[in-house]
Amino acid sequence: MFDHVHIVTRDRSASLRFYQACLPPLGYVQIASQDGVAVFGGKDTSRFVIGTPRPAYWQDQHAAGMAPVHLRLSAPNEDAVNAFHHAAVGEGGIDNGAPGHRVEGRGDYSAFVLDPDGNNIGAVFHDPGY
Repeated sequence: MFDHVHIVTRDRSASLRFYQACLPPLGYVQIASQDGVAVFGGKDTSRFVIGTPRPAYWQDQHAAGMAPVHLRLSAPNEDAVNAFHHAAVGEGGIDNGAPGHRVEGRGDYSAFVLDPDGNNIGAVFHDPGY
């Protein structure tokens, strides 16, 4: 669906620890790191990128944490959603929605956390049996 998502961070170390903890349950592991940027890859060709360098396409008013991102990543099952949330909160993420069913009849089992820059990062399993 997407090629990559790039989130600019204020504190690369804190964000790196956070994402190294919470992305593996969703199938993403760190595959590269250079020039202040870390790249996570997974089961498909999409990539998740974090880092402190200011992207060339940013305008003057853009800054890390100034326009929070909302991103929800697919999870293979409810256990992975739970593991994502537990790992994220354990690495300093702020609970922004504990694991549970969100939309009656749609089967969305999800969890949300705020990352070190205030971005709303979630994991979702679309449970056909709900």
